Amino acid sequence: MFERPRSGERAILVQLDLDQGMLDDRLSETRLLIESAGATVEGVVTGRRARPDPALFAGKGKVTEIELALRAHKADLVVFNHALSPGQQRNLERALQCRVIDRTALILDIFALRARSHEGKLQVELAQLEHLATRLVRGWTHLERQKGGIGLRGPGEKQLETDRRLLGVRVKALKDRLARLEKQRRVRRRGRDRAEVLTVSLVGYTNAGKSTLFNALTKAGSYAADQLFATLDTTSRRLYVGPVGEVVLSDTVGFIRDLPHALVAAFHATLEETACADLLLHVVDSASPEREAQIDAVNEVLNEIGAGDVPQIMVFNKIDLTGAPPAVNRDECGNITGVFLSAVSGQGLPLLREALAETAQRVGARNAVPDLAV
Repeated sequence: MFERPRSGERAILVQLDLDQGMLDDRLSETRLLIESAGATVEGVVTGRRARPDPALFAGKGKVTEIELALRAHKADLVVFNHALSPGQQRNLERALQCRVIDRTALILDIFALRARSHEGKLQVELAQLEHLATRLVRGWTHLERQKGGIGLRGPGEKQLETDRRLLGVRVKALKDRLARLEKQRRVRRRGRDRAEVLTVSLVGYTNAGKSTLFNALTKAGSYAADQLFATLDTTSRRLYVGPVGEVVLSDTVGFIRDLPHALVAAFHATLEETACADLLLHVVDSASPEREAQIDAVNEVLNEIGAGDVPQIMVFNKIDLTGAPPAVNRDECGNITGVFLSAVSGQGLPLLREALAETAQRVGARNAVPDLAV
C-alpha cells in the first residue's frame, strides 16, 4: 500500500461528466473536501463519458492525461470524485504508480480526522474497515501487527486469509461495542420521552452553520469552523425557551450529496437520534447559490435514515451575508415553517426561540427535563 507523506499531499482531482449535473459545484465542493483532509489540489482533470470504463473508470486515454498531470504538478495522490470499484482502484494505482482514492475514501478520511468522542471514533473505524474489506487483495501486515499475528495465524494460512479474519474479528468487536452504546442512548431517550420533553435536532448540509447556531442558542462552546464536517459527534444541551420551560437541543453531523452508504450505516446509532426527534431545525446556508440542491440532498439522507416524516422548521442562516431581514414564515394553518436569521450576528435568534416555545407548547411539553449525558 502506498504510504501517506507526513507533509501536505499534492492531489490531482478527477471529475468526469456522467450526466450528474452541477459539475462546477461538485468540483468546488470536492476541492473543499480535499483541503479539509489536509491536501492541496494541484490540478484538475475533467472529461465526459456515457458510462464508466469497467477496468479504469476513466478509460486509457484519460488515464494517460491524469499521468501527465501527475508528473507536471509533481503530485502524489489522485482523487476521483466518484465511487470506484476495488478493481478499478487497483488498476488505476498500477497504471499511475501512486495512491488513488475515491469520494468515499476521501470523506472517510475527513471523518477520521474530525472524530473526537469515543463513539465517534468507533463509528469511523467501523466504516473504514468495512470499506477496506472490499479492497483487501494483498498483505495488509499492519492489521496483523496490531493484533499480534504470532499465535493467531492458522497452520498453512496465507497472509491475505489471516488479515481478512483479523479484520472480521475487529469489525465484530466494533459492532458489539456500538450496540452497547446504542442501548445506553435508547435508555436516555426513554427517560426524555417519559418526561415529555420536546427533543429538537439540528440538521443540514455540511458547513451550513449548525454548530455556530447551536453555540449561539446554548453557549455550549462546540467546535465550529468554516470547514466541511467540522462536527461529527452529537452534542445535546438543555435550552430554556420561555414559559414552556426547556427543550433538548442536539447538534448533529452535517450531510452532503452522495453521502457514502458505509457512513450512513456506521453512524446509524447517532443518526437515529435525528429520526427519533420531535422536531428538526433544518439549517440552510441561505447565501449559497446551491441552497435548493443542498436542501434536497439533506432531505434525501433524512428519508434514508427514517427521519423523512419528522416535522421541520427551515432555518435560513447567514442573512448577514444576503441582507435579508429577520423574519418568520407560516403556512396556511398558522404553523411556523421557516425562520430567517444569522447565527453569527444574532439577528433573528429571538424569533427562533419563540418558534421553539410555540412548538413546545403545541406538543404539550412540560418544564421538567431529566439529567442528560452529553
